[in-house]
Amino acid sequence: MDQYADLVLRGGKVTTLDRSNPQASAIAIREGRFLHVGADDEVMALAGSQTPTVDLGGRRVVPGLIDSHMHIIRGGLNYNMELRWDGVRSLAQAMEMLKRQVASTPPPQWVRVVGGFTEHQFAEKRLPTLDEINAVAPDTPVFILHLYDRALLNGAALRVVGYTRDTPNPPGGEIVRDGAGNPTGLLLAQPNATILYSTLAQGPRLPKEYQKNSTQHFMREVNRLGVTGVIDAGGGFQNYPDDYAIIDELHRENLLTVRIAYNLFTQKPKDELADFAQWSKQVVPGQGDDFYRANGAGEMLVYSAADFEDFRVERPDMPPSMEADLEPVIRLLAENRWPWRLHATYDETISRALDVYENVARDVPFEGLNWFFDHAETISDRNIERVAKLGGGIAVQHRMAFQGEYFVERYGEQAAEHSPPVARMLEMGVRVGAGTDATRVASYNPWVSLAWLVTGRTLGGLTLYPSANRLDRETALRLWTHENTWFSGEVGKKGQIAAGQLADLAVLSDDYFSVPEERIQDVASVLTILGGRPVHGADEFADLAPDLPPPMPDWSPVATFGGYQQRRASLGTKYAQMATGCGCASLCSLHGHAHAAAWGASVPVADNRSFWGALGCACWAV
Repeated sequence: MDQYADLVLRGGKVTTLDRSNPQASAIAIREGRFLHVGADDEVMALAGSQTPTVDLGGRRVVPGLIDSHMHIIRGGLNYNMELRWDGVRSLAQAMEMLKRQVASTPPPQWVRVVGGFTEHQFAEKRLPTLDEINAVAPDTPVFILHLYDRALLNGAALRVVGYTRDTPNPPGGEIVRDGAGNPTGLLLAQPNATILYSTLAQGPRLPKEYQKNSTQHFMREVNRLGVTGVIDAGGGFQNYPDDYAIIDELHRENLLTVRIAYNLFTQKPKDELADFAQWSKQVVPGQGDDFYRANGAGEMLVYSAADFEDFRVERPDMPPSMEADLEPVIRLLAENRWPWRLHATYDETISRALDVYENVARDVPFEGLNWFFDHAETISDRNIERVAKLGGGIAVQHRMAFQGEYFVERYGEQAAEHSPPVARMLEMGVRVGAGTDATRVASYNPWVSLAWLVTGRTLGGLTLYPSANRLDRETALRLWTHENTWFSGEVGKKGQIAAGQLADLAVLSDDYFSVPEERIQDVASVLTILGGRPVHGADEFADLAPDLPPPMPDWSPVATFGGYQQRRASLGTKYAQMATGCGCASLCSLHGHAHAAAWGASVPVADNRSFWGALGCACWAV
């Protein structure tokens, strides 16, 4: 044989998502692509004497996951500064984490909890009070962002940002005040989230060297969950090209561990057309390579079309200027063959946007343009049909897993049953992909999204969807892999474990296809491979993982707690018992500080059992 494989994986249960070869046990990789996928003996014949061979030990293997909507570039710049409550199951644990981080954060830095959680995931079913936050952080500024609806600031943070009784409410936002007119520390989106993000933007930024380290840690965190590709949706306060300098540098240095296709997000109301006109002369969609490439425009196209999805407030009507603002932008993008995406929560907004699209399409054909809506929670059958007729797509995110209770409270259970109508979209032939909208709303954990698609349940345990709007596990996985390649114009290049495609895959901690439904959200990757090289390894594959420098700065919450808090991996989850009347409550509260060093560590289930068993506790299996 002229050329042997560079790497062979054998002894696995490989779900290829290639309908011509759906199952296999072994994989050969050469020059960053899959060489052959099949039986062990077939693949081993491609191994030379120097070919590394990895025994998968019967583990499930899936294509590398692709997130069709994440803010990974912005998120990476800030990840090392953020205390993540993603996955935390009790407010007691969350507050203990906050207390510990306050103790280690030096002035003038803030402690920031920036989204990725919902009060409904906590056993206590509530957010912390401002008094509770001020009690654990009297002097260190604390900023806690909850979804798109509110932010909680302690007294120290209020002093730093300068909000006083004389500070006016910004358009679309409210500074909640006490009886004397003084700010309490609660900021509300009414319904515009600008007040939340503009306040957050006043906090200190990391130096560029630390931002680079932070981005590496965030990429490795999503690698740990099996993610190998992301379509970056831009974001507020993410300016092009300035805020892309770090990701550009990592790309030049061959340090990306996630493939990124990025969209450009306009930042200035009334200047949107000028932004896209300028960018269309600087950037060509597809420009770049398989690791880092331009994708198109959005998710903000014009500010008059942005309908934030705060289901705790009444649906916002877009202003009368929406169509006049949007049409020249869509015409410019279509004429320059720029794909685009548009943030649109409500059917009413989608109807008006489609009126504009159909008008432009009469003059400028949309064929070959991969345009799509993001979110689309309340889209109607009529508008799904219109999207299909124009050749568009819909990218869905698991925001309802975090906000479903609020939606039901406002619109009722029946309306929630098909919000969004994912199964109906697929039935009507629309391109559908899945993602997270991380990091400030939902969590970046793809398995939480997959669990939502399969079970139809919120993180709080509320069943939203009947069986007709739930997906089987393979269909859900397809939305997280090769279906997302349409949204980045990379169909046939990745998303399947098939000969000739980019060699991106994840070896799973648990078998996604056989674990009970309630455990899908706990799945992670024990070996993630990008372009034929390991970018994450754990358990028996830990030695294959590349080194990662320690998180910077040394007080980073990542150094203590990591990122997503796995239910089965943190002793801190035992604090959930405090709100359930369990006899373990006293043990948790008594021993939480004595064993604080274990909070941020990965602890095997067996160790949890022995530790809590030694204390006479029967609830180790939380």
